[in-house]
Amino acid sequence: MSEIVTDTGDSFTRAAGRQLALLALLAVLSVALLMYVLNWLSASSASTANGSAIDATARTITIAMASEPPQLDSTRATDQVSGFVLGHVMEGLLRYDVHAAIVPGVAERWEIRNDGATFHLRADARWSDGQPVTANDFIFAWRRVVDPATASEYAFIVYPIRNAEAINRGELPPERLGVHATDDRTLEVEFERPVPYFEKIVAAQTFLPVREDFFTSRDGRYGADAADLLYDGPFTISRWSHGAELHFAKNPQYWDRGNVLLERIDAQYITSDYGATLNLFKDGKVALAPLNSDTLENALEQRWHLRRSSDGGVFFTEFNHRPGRVTGNVHLRRAMQYVTDSGELVYRVIKLPGNLPTVSLFPYWMPGIRDSFRTEHPPPKLQLDASRAREELHLAEQELGVDAIPPLVMLAGEDPLSSKQAEYFQDVYRRQLGLTIKIDKQIFKQRLAKMTAGDFDLVLAGWGPDYADPLTFADLFSSWNLNNRGRYSNPELDRLVRIAQTSLEQETRMDAFAAIQRIISDDAVVLPNYERGFVFVINPRLEGVVRRVVGADPDYTHAFIGPTPTDRSAG
Repeated sequence: MSEIVTDTGDSFTRAAGRQLALLALLAVLSVALLMYVLNWLSASSASTANGSAIDATARTITIAMASEPPQLDSTRATDQVSGFVLGHVMEGLLRYDVHAAIVPGVAERWEIRNDGATFHLRADARWSDGQPVTANDFIFAWRRVVDPATASEYAFIVYPIRNAEAINRGELPPERLGVHATDDRTLEVEFERPVPYFEKIVAAQTFLPVREDFFTSRDGRYGADAADLLYDGPFTISRWSHGAELHFAKNPQYWDRGNVLLERIDAQYITSDYGATLNLFKDGKVALAPLNSDTLENALEQRWHLRRSSDGGVFFTEFNHRPGRVTGNVHLRRAMQYVTDSGELVYRVIKLPGNLPTVSLFPYWMPGIRDSFRTEHPPPKLQLDASRAREELHLAEQELGVDAIPPLVMLAGEDPLSSKQAEYFQDVYRRQLGLTIKIDKQIFKQRLAKMTAGDFDLVLAGWGPDYADPLTFADLFSSWNLNNRGRYSNPELDRLVRIAQTSLEQETRMDAFAAIQRIISDDAVVLPNYERGFVFVINPRLEGVVRRVVGADPDYTHAFIGPTPTDRSAG
């Protein structure tokens, strides 16, 4: 599920690729034509080639980050920014290679059975202080994830391990988790049930190791600063000025350091302003810049070679289903569903090639059995219908016992794209339904905090895959999943998730996912908005950067600085 920026291919199944081609064909012709032309534009720019973003002698690159990571304790991290950082400084038992295949990480080999798994750790896996990474480091971390005192929102992903769910509910002590070490380099895992996808989930950040003695020594500050984290990945954090910059240095203790070609990655700038980041790129100060609809024209004027990719994420409007919230009323949610046009959002509001309208929680690329999941199980079709929407709104008012729906608070990010979307929905629901939407714009970290606290009626949210199986989306709205920020609860959906978790029959699992897809639509649990793709520019000398659907994105682990355009011509 990754894409190298120097290649137009990706690791989706061929069937999923055909699905993408079909979806792209249905997109606005002008967008398709524009991107066709862009692929033939010059790949060089004098300013970006010669700026400080690339230092071939020091083997250093400079980048910008949209925000600083809110949480670098892997047992508690949930967001994409923290995942990007952890993906460069930490390594679990297994990892993804540049082709999105599962490959050895700290574990050099492993066996997975119906009742459990055995992982054999490599002898040369070391922490950044030189001590070996042991099986007990994984045991301590995983116990901490399911310990209720940790309040990990990702505890659910560990539930396939014996006793994990009971521990997380407070029914058993963490020491009863089904993991033990036969020696320092052998980790035994007992399953609660057969887990046909365990290889995939164990590569997720929640399964990263944490060394107990170091964790204890930080006295509650583990992961809070560069000195409060111990590293076993390709890089370390050499400097972190909160809110300003974050610097990575090659880890001399990393077992595969010979294949890490950069010495430093300097996130010298932390800004969510696309225009500011593009200006930094234009001045040669950063090696990569994402584009939005406002900065795309600027990039075109420079005749830069634009790159496209997908991060695999699905973005949606999530409702608060908690008692006392009017958005817990299904008729109100359906009223809004009947006037929500994801096509208009993508093509007239976002206006950035790469994004796709969607009507499903499951993205187009997600594999099924022989084809993509959505080819085998098409999502329910829902037509826009303003008249039907007003009927549903009237039913909602009757059930709620009000003459008019009170103002609703929509929680959104403070970046330009989020603001634009929130204002678009505010206008749509006012014009079509007479609803008053108050927009609550927050910085990334505060938005996450408000989502967790349930301080919203609606929130512009999204979900990126943790592994390449439909379950990574299907269990998002199960009642036990703390990432279910609106606290939706449906016993039938929970039952179907259990089937998908336990069945070894792929057809049975896919049928369960299809039923979950129907529930999400019929109950208007969320309003799917778009599948996020992106367009970006990159310094032509920076090669080997991986853009991926699952895992850290972008991934600079195997990036390197190539020759200048002049050197290429001479060669």
